Amino acid sequence: MELAHSLLLNEEAYNQLGEVQKAEFIFEWLRYLEKLLLATSRNDVREKQKTLVEQLLSLLNNSPGPPTRKLLAKNLAILYSIGDTFSVYEAIDKCNDLIRSKDDSPSYLPTKLAAVVCLGSLYKKLGRILGNTFTDTVGNILKAVKSAESQGRYEIMLSLQNILNGLGAAAAPCHRDVYKAARSCLTDRSMAVRCAAAKCLLELQNEAIFMWSTDLDSVATLCFKSFEGSNYDVRISVSKLLGTILAKAITSKHPGTASRQSIRRVSLEEVLELLGTGFLRGSSGFLRASGDMLKGTSSVSRDVRVGVTQAYVVFVSTLGGAWLEKNFAAFLSHILSLVSQSHPKATQTQIDAICCRRCVSFILRTTIGGLLGEKAQLAVVKDICQAIWKLKKVMDAVMSDGNLETRVGSTDVAASQHMLVCALQELGNLIHNLGTTAAPLLQDSSLLDSILSVTLHPSISVRLAAAWCLHCIAVALPSYLTPLLDCCLERLTGHKSSPEAVTGFSFAVAALLGAVKHCPLGIPHGKGKIIMTLAEDLLCSAAQNSRLSAQRTQAGWLLIAALMTLGPAVVSHHLARVLLLWKCVFPASPKDLETEKSRGDSFTWQVTLEGRAGALCAIKSFVSHCGDLLTEEVIQRLLPPLPCAVDLLTQLSSILKMYGSPLKTPSVVYRQRLYELLILLPPETYEGNLCAILKELAADLTAPDIQVSASTFLLPPLCHQDDLLILSPLLQETDHRFIEEQLLLGNGVACGSLEYDPYLIYEKDVEGDSVPKPLPPALSVISSAAKLFGVVCAHVGETQRLPILEQLLDSIKHTKGARQQVVQLHVVSSVSSFLKYVALSKGCLGPEELKRFALTLVTGALESTNPLLRCAAAEAWARLAQVLDDGAFTAGLAQVSFDKLKSARDVVTRTGHSLALGSLHRYLGGISSSQHLNSCIGILYTLAQDSTSPDVQTWALHSLSLIIDSAGPLYYVHVEPTLSLIIMLLLNVPPTHAEVHQSLGRCLNALITTLGPELQGNSTSISTLRASCLLGCAVMQDNPDCLVQAQAISCLQQLHMFAPRHVNLSSLVSCLCVNLYSPYLLLRRAVLACLRQLVQREAAEVSEHAVMLAKDSREELTPDADIREVGLEGALLILLDKETDERLCHDIKETLNYMLTSMAVEKLSLWLKLCKDVLAASADCTAITCVDTMQEEEGDKGDDASVLTTRHDEKSHPFTNPRWATRVFAAECVCRIINQCENATSAHFDIALAQEMKKKDSRNDFLVLHLADLIRMAFMAATDHSDQLRLSGLEMLLVVIRRFATVPEPEFPGHVILEQYQANVGAALRPAFTSETPPDVTAKACQVCSAWIASGVVSDLNDLRRVHQLLVSSLTKIQAGKEALSHLYNESASTMEILAVLKAWAEVYIIAVQRHKNHRQPLKTTSCLEDSIRNGSCSSDGLLDLVYADLGTLSRLWLAALQDFALLTLPSEFASQLPAEGGAFYTAETSENAKLQYYNSWALILHATALWLTSTGFVVADPDEGASDLSRPVTPTSMCQGSSSGATIKSPEDVYTDRFHLILGISVEFLCSLRSDATMESITACLHALQALLDVPWPRSKIGSDQDLGIELLNVLHRVILTRESPSIQLASLEVVRQIICAAQEHVKEKRRSAEVDDGAAEKETLPEFGEGKDTGGLVPGKSLVFATLELCVCILVRQLPELNPKLTGSPGVKARKPQMLSEDGSRLVSAALVILSELPAVCSPEGSISILPTILYLTIGVLRETAVKLPGGQLSSTVAASLQALKGILSSPMARAEKSHTAWTDLLRSALTTVLDCWDPEHFSLVDETHEELDEVSLLTAITVFILSTSPEVTTIPCLQKRCIDKFKATLEIKDPMVQIKTYQLLHSIFQYPNPAVSYPYIYSLASCIMEKLQEIDKRKPENTAELQIFQEGIKVLETLVTVAEEHHRSQLVACLLPILISFLLDENALGSATSIMRNLHDFALQNLMQIGPQYSSVFKSLVASSPALKARLEAAIKGNQESVKVKIPTSKYTKSPGKNSSIQLKTSFL
Repeated sequence: MELAHSLLLNEEAYNQLGEVQKAEFIFEWLRYLEKLLLATSRNDVREKQKTLVEQLLSLLNNSPGPPTRKLLAKNLAILYSIGDTFSVYEAIDKCNDLIRSKDDSPSYLPTKLAAVVCLGSLYKKLGRILGNTFTDTVGNILKAVKSAESQGRYEIMLSLQNILNGLGAAAAPCHRDVYKAARSCLTDRSMAVRCAAAKCLLELQNEAIFMWSTDLDSVATLCFKSFEGSNYDVRISVSKLLGTILAKAITSKHPGTASRQSIRRVSLEEVLELLGTGFLRGSSGFLRASGDMLKGTSSVSRDVRVGVTQAYVVFVSTLGGAWLEKNFAAFLSHILSLVSQSHPKATQTQIDAICCRRCVSFILRTTIGGLLGEKAQLAVVKDICQAIWKLKKVMDAVMSDGNLETRVGSTDVAASQHMLVCALQELGNLIHNLGTTAAPLLQDSSLLDSILSVTLHPSISVRLAAAWCLHCIAVALPSYLTPLLDCCLERLTGHKSSPEAVTGFSFAVAALLGAVKHCPLGIPHGKGKIIMTLAEDLLCSAAQNSRLSAQRTQAGWLLIAALMTLGPAVVSHHLARVLLLWKCVFPASPKDLETEKSRGDSFTWQVTLEGRAGALCAIKSFVSHCGDLLTEEVIQRLLPPLPCAVDLLTQLSSILKMYGSPLKTPSVVYRQRLYELLILLPPETYEGNLCAILKELAADLTAPDIQVSASTFLLPPLCHQDDLLILSPLLQETDHRFIEEQLLLGNGVACGSLEYDPYLIYEKDVEGDSVPKPLPPALSVISSAAKLFGVVCAHVGETQRLPILEQLLDSIKHTKGARQQVVQLHVVSSVSSFLKYVALSKGCLGPEELKRFALTLVTGALESTNPLLRCAAAEAWARLAQVLDDGAFTAGLAQVSFDKLKSARDVVTRTGHSLALGSLHRYLGGISSSQHLNSCIGILYTLAQDSTSPDVQTWALHSLSLIIDSAGPLYYVHVEPTLSLIIMLLLNVPPTHAEVHQSLGRCLNALITTLGPELQGNSTSISTLRASCLLGCAVMQDNPDCLVQAQAISCLQQLHMFAPRHVNLSSLVSCLCVNLYSPYLLLRRAVLACLRQLVQREAAEVSEHAVMLAKDSREELTPDADIREVGLEGALLILLDKETDERLCHDIKETLNYMLTSMAVEKLSLWLKLCKDVLAASADCTAITCVDTMQEEEGDKGDDASVLTTRHDEKSHPFTNPRWATRVFAAECVCRIINQCENATSAHFDIALAQEMKKKDSRNDFLVLHLADLIRMAFMAATDHSDQLRLSGLEMLLVVIRRFATVPEPEFPGHVILEQYQANVGAALRPAFTSETPPDVTAKACQVCSAWIASGVVSDLNDLRRVHQLLVSSLTKIQAGKEALSHLYNESASTMEILAVLKAWAEVYIIAVQRHKNHRQPLKTTSCLEDSIRNGSCSSDGLLDLVYADLGTLSRLWLAALQDFALLTLPSEFASQLPAEGGAFYTAETSENAKLQYYNSWALILHATALWLTSTGFVVADPDEGASDLSRPVTPTSMCQGSSSGATIKSPEDVYTDRFHLILGISVEFLCSLRSDATMESITACLHALQALLDVPWPRSKIGSDQDLGIELLNVLHRVILTRESPSIQLASLEVVRQIICAAQEHVKEKRRSAEVDDGAAEKETLPEFGEGKDTGGLVPGKSLVFATLELCVCILVRQLPELNPKLTGSPGVKARKPQMLSEDGSRLVSAALVILSELPAVCSPEGSISILPTILYLTIGVLRETAVKLPGGQLSSTVAASLQALKGILSSPMARAEKSHTAWTDLLRSALTTVLDCWDPEHFSLVDETHEELDEVSLLTAITVFILSTSPEVTTIPCLQKRCIDKFKATLEIKDPMVQIKTYQLLHSIFQYPNPAVSYPYIYSLASCIMEKLQEIDKRKPENTAELQIFQEGIKVLETLVTVAEEHHRSQLVACLLPILISFLLDENALGSATSIMRNLHDFALQNLMQIGPQYSSVFKSLVASSPALKARLEAAIKGNQESVKVKIPTSKYTKSPGKNSSIQLKTSFL
């Protein structure tokens, strides 16, 4: 293939190839040439032009295939347009000659076609340059049309289209001729030719004025003719032609010259009438005068009607949305008139009427839904309402006319019915799509009134349509659901005597009940009871009035069936009554059934069957919607009537015989209902009746009166989804599915419509949200029967299966003609469903004959003329093999197919059996030996090349694709031949056979999947395969058929997945962009599926390619224009807004999400602008300006905020009026963008940094710079009409507040950046608290309020009050409890609102308390800004004051909510003990729904309650206990003192205990069984609540005194620590543990104290021991608090420092290893655990303390050892500090002194000290030298010092230990590191000062002399840096200490040593001026010390000075110099500096 990449064709390489390779080589060269020519310079091209032209023209004679000739022509045209044009005429002449040639042989055809294509291409590219030759060319081509076959006509039409395109107006002389030729081709028998002719005419009408003026009528007639017998593609093309021409006729501006005066303007009415005539009369001419002739039987064929329908849509779409808005009224009245009585033909039969209604609905839906924005749609709703109102007036006039003679009017009623149905359905759809944005429309009651009044219409279809419309309104506007339901129920009760009202309003109620599942907020629970009572009433009163019996019966059961959709929570309360009615509706025994038969008449049977069918439907609804209630007991009660129902089924035929046709429909409906119920029930429930049912089914399936073949709805479910692709494209999904469906069903069958089965009105529609479309009962009963047959047949005994199958086979044999086909179809579908059922349930088939019967049946069907039946039979064939699972049988089946395929020549057999082979492989993998596979593939290869029959090729290739898929790796050997076969066919099959190309695409796709990742390889064979795959994709991309293009895209998608480097991304992306807005749904889906995959890997590249291509693109295609403006992202958003297909919308969203994730941070402005455009495009100006006025009123700094609100006059953006769903998505995107930025750099949330980086590089972009936009978007969304958008807007606001709350405002220090937007936040929140806002919006708004208050953005209380006021108002609203809230929604909705309010208050209260705490403690951390403290001063307490006003109420509500939560979380076995009426905020019936709400909010409420109880210290009664009874009814909870009976009044102590246990109980219950979905927030809140609880003495005493409770809590916390990795949760848990231990300590102390007081001091010895371990010291696991604590601490320590675990280290000792630094979190955890450990001895008795001491010491020293890392500056790591602190705590424990434990402690502490010394012993480091380097000597010395100073002297004064300690100090003094020396001096300083001489003296003796030497050394070598200076200072301090400690008689000697050293550092005045700062500091220090020592030891001082004159002179000079300098300047900072240093050191060593 590489050889093909050259400018000239490499003929040498070409000639060496075989035939197939030659074609590939040429195609590859032409592909490359096209790119090369565009990139080569003009001169280079001209040089080679002659040769190139020769080569290209010579290819014409090589009979090129379709894709090759297209490329060839393109290259020729490009070549001439770049190079010289003079030789072009020769090329044209050559082509013309080829066309004129008389050779008609098939082998010459490709050459002729190639010449035609070349001409088209040349004229298109070069246009008017060739102007003078075109008449000959066109003449020549038109002459060729007459004799051409279909491919020729196809290519000629397309070529003419290109010629016209290139020449434009210059081609006028030929217009008429072309028009004539195209006319005849438009009704050609080949569909592809019709499409091509339509394209040609579409091009022609651009210039040929006559087409849309004088010849308009004849063009229209021609198009109608063309629709006859057309396929989908023809309808698309021709409708596009017709619609465009008609639109042109209206809009064109005619040239006003005199010669053109004859052209008349065409009015809209005329155009619509033209279209209407086509719709109503088809193509049978315009005999308007003699229209009565048409009143005969001829009906317009459906394809014409569907075509015209599409033309209407094209017509309006071409004129555009603005035109439609202007002319909507005229358009609507015309469209509705199509189904009015003035055209009786259209609605002659019900079937016709339904089809016409569908078309009308489609026109309205597509135009209004697709072209108009929301505002325009609101206006349209009003127009439709007026139309309904007018029609209703006509009806009222007729109905109220009492004169029965004039009932002629009944035709008027019929006349208006179809118009009403269409209008109501469109109204419903519109409002459904508008959602809550339609709210303003309904404020005027006329809309609802008109719908409700139409509910009484005499026609059932109108009543159903009105009910459906109400359903849509309720789904769109949930707040109207309950009022509408009430209204309908009221009218139903009031008009029980009118049959229309009974059915109409029962439909309406059922439809509204069906809407409940779409409305999360639900309806009040009590409605169920009302409906149930009403239904019972209707059923009971049905018999009273025969005129109403049928209606009331139907209504009663319909209501019950609809009630079931409300789910188990509602139905469980009414179940008993329903079951009773169910039992009563059927006779109790067969005998009663007999008497019924003998007694009844036709009418009673009609009513009875109606009733029983209704009952069956209600039970079916129960089984499918309330599965949870189907307990054994309920099933037992359901069963008894079933046998009777089946009995009645068997009797139906005899009853029908008796009473004739009136019972026909009721009996069919009854059958269908029974079958549907039985399908849902497990077959075991009706075991006894299986045989009877089976017989009835067999009879139904072969009944003699079924005339209609209904294959298209019966078989698709039984065929495999993939196989349906090879059948008619109608089965595929398209945008026109809604109307195309009717063509699928065939002319005699009606489309689905609601009146066929009113019971579907409450079910969710399968296809999206349109009206349910059940098929007529006669058809649906067959599909139910076939489905049930499968189940029943699989469950009867094997002996009974045989006769039934035999009977079915016979029935096929005994029928003839069309009847036989129908019966065969039914039988095959039922047997197929049986085989499918058995295969899936792994059952077995039964005796041998059964196999034979099944085989005969399926084989017969495989050769049926109905392709769908063949498809289903192939599936059954494979299922049969799957069920039998016998290799020999399978091989036999395959052999049968082989033989048939070899011998048969007819298409039917060959297609059927080739698919059968594929199906076998699909279900049984590579079925057998490879030889089997070989023969299979061999046969299919042969069939695939049978060019005489495209069908055979299609099916064979499809089958091949199945085999490739299922054979997997076995197929590798066949890959190359298969691939070359595919390529050969792709290059040669005519484009007119699109279905063959589609199958080829599937094969290629399967091959690519089989090769998989191997496609990345570089071997020659793989590269060749890969090149062929890419070539195949290229061919398919060029195919004119959209579905083939879709295949190409999915193949490229696969290739990109396996070998991304080899797929040219830019050309793939350009292909995707061009097809983004394709009119073909499947192509759009393929494009998005591919895009979605690409952007997961390389979003940025895809986006860039798209934009570059759009810029380069010269065509004004819509997607390109969009991409140029708003990028690919914007184009996708526009598409999302227009798209209606759910799957596509999902893919678009996914794609955008992937792009956002990978690019939002880089392209921040673009994304935010897109989202802002979408959100702003529809924001009402009114909503926006309201903020401005508000700011002025409040005198706020309005400038910033007004920026947000006044930029409304920007240039129009590409998003015109996006739908609310798109705006919601945009709002969600903004939240995602913020999250993405959070994971990026910190500059996004730091304005100073962002501005600085923006200055450095203007391309930088940060989120914080767009804050104004974010707030503006959130504000627009939060104040929109659409509730969903409001929720998203509030969520966005919440995210913005949480992320930006702490960002400071650099210009105003101490303020934050969000402060300036407080007016906007307030304005966005206020509307959510109005009375009509739904509870979910209010709940969200509460969350935002609390977040805003808690964020601390606003410090001024007056500003906070605005938002606080909103919360206060909602608190007032909810105080009345569950009774007072709105009755529009379910009770659980009010629970949600109440809990949201309480949770919001809880959050605010928690924050207020925290701020108050932080403010009270002087802020230790220096980093706190002083300003924030200043500002906070008012807010920290102020916020608490704000809350305090409502705290009394709140605390009571919080406690009530917690009690509710506690009740709801009880296990189910306590259900009986729960209060019957529910809790404070939930009702018993809605408890399940309420649980969720409580789960979301209990944690914060718990925390707040705990804080409140703590603040009262558990000792104050409720502040307003007395007043509370007046303000609020007492809730039925034990929390409030006055319980409802008032009988038992609890003591305060009991109340506190209850509250304490409530909080503790909820916490423990939650923490001990943490669900996987428990949020971090809940766990943290719960732990904080426990901390708060244990902060005050009373609860601590409770825990302390109840040891089991403490242990329980510790175990629970241990589990939390084990299961939750989060450090914050573990720290919070440890804090609770610490508090529990403190509580235990307090308890032990208290008991000891009281014991001492009681027993007096005399009998000290006999005192009992308190604390754990009592007298024995034993701790029992599970019973011991200390043991539980130890477990928990060990768990924490070992997790952070695994080396502490002796099991891991393999030895009990502390081994020397490298110490390590822990993370900050780890250090905190370890420190917290050590604090707890050090507290433990105090909880034990002396004996107990002995048993735990070793463990505690081991752990503490272990931590010290493991984390003693050297840090710069001699600091100690936080863990070391903690372990030293803990050591100090342990060593100074009173237990060490207690007499019972003293000796044991002493021993243990000595061992501990030894361990510490050993840790740092050089012997330990013989192995690991470098370890010693890293150990921190300071930590060791400090630990030793702690031991020396904190234990009793006998521990450390043993000589051996003392000696080792002294040695350590000596060694350390020798270390060069100055920091170590400083620390050593400091520690010695503290030891020397120790009061007990036994301890301190040995150290003084050993170390004083060393220190002295060191200092004298420094004296000689002056200090050079601050560290040395500090060493000297510390040394002097130690000496001074020695002086003070020494005995009197030694002091003078010591002073005498000290003074010379000090004096030696003094400087005289001259030296002082030039000295370094260090020397000067030293001088100051020495002088200061001398001044202090001199007076103290004056005698020594004097004698010393006297004895040494040098010293004296020096001292005097220094003092003198010092006085001089003091005069000069203020005293130096020596006083401040030195203490500063000391104090900082003091801090660090404060644990001594």
